[in-house]
Amino acid sequence: MKTFAYSILVFITLSTSTGIHAKDEPTVLCEKTTIELFNNLSPAVVFISGMSIDPYEEQDRVKWAIGSGVIIDSEGHILTNSHVVLELSEVSIALGENKLVTAEVLGADPILDLAVVKIIGSPDNISVARMGNSDALQIGEDVIAIGNSMGLEKTVSKGIISGLNRNLSRGPMNWLVPYIQTDAALSPGNSGGPLVNLCGEVIGINSAILEEGENIGFAVPINIAKRVLPELIEHGRIRRPWHGINGKMLDFSLVMLINYPLQPGFLIETIEPGSAADQAGLRAGVLPLQVGAQEFILGGDIITKVNGESITSAGCSNANSQFT
Repeated sequence: MKTFAYSILVFITLSTSTGIHAKDEPTVLCEKTTIELFNNLSPAVVFISGMSIDPYEEQDRVKWAIGSGVIIDSEGHILTNSHVVLELSEVSIALGENKLVTAEVLGADPILDLAVVKIIGSPDNISVARMGNSDALQIGEDVIAIGNSMGLEKTVSKGIISGLNRNLSRGPMNWLVPYIQTDAALSPGNSGGPLVNLCGEVIGINSAILEEGENIGFAVPINIAKRVLPELIEHGRIRRPWHGINGKMLDFSLVMLINYPLQPGFLIETIEPGSAADQAGLRAGVLPLQVGAQEFILGGDIITKVNGESITSAGCSNANSQFT
């Protein structure tokens, strides 16, 4: 299970909607027991293991990884986390006791932390999970998580939806993934496994835990996964615009606190070489500054408007904007 401590330097624009509007659908109340849910779903949950070799190291060159995944169709496509399989040179899938098959990574996206793995060959008699509608989730709703916690195969934990639309501090564009928060116990090995509602539908892919907390886990909403699955399978990645800018919002109160000649807006701290921002001649920061727990790099350009609209947050230019 990944703790959020890595940096992402790519920009995406993503709609969290899949064309399904929860308010237009009647609420379906399900009361399946944990035993029923586990018996129905666990055959579709797989154990993923693999190996990677670092050619630049002289010691500890071989690294092993374990995680979980969930079979989403009869062709053997498996949905999991990008951080589970992205750098693996070999991928093995355990479908059940004494049934080990090989697989290939068809596509992965580190920003959304989603990947698609395909069982090699024509799998017979495999169980397939049913995907639900994460837009219809409610805080307090009962859920279960199934995965290979700490390498212990087919472990189940139970909890509730603790929060919705959570943003993790994984990188400057973390606001683009509105994570589901759950108190169902997650551990390393649960990564890529399903978060399931009481109807037996997968409503999230378990992705991260809060290292400093207890039973504070996060899952990628399944509607995001459904939206990008075709592109991951066809192209191996999600093709998206890339401007190469990384930075932070500066609000008026922070500008006054710093007492430095700045304007409120989006502060450009770094620019990736060769990016559109680099080619456009935008300027990155050069002066590191620590304010409490936050680090800033001052001296770069500050973006105050986009297409004539004032910027009020890193996610949108005005209060009525939506992800597109």
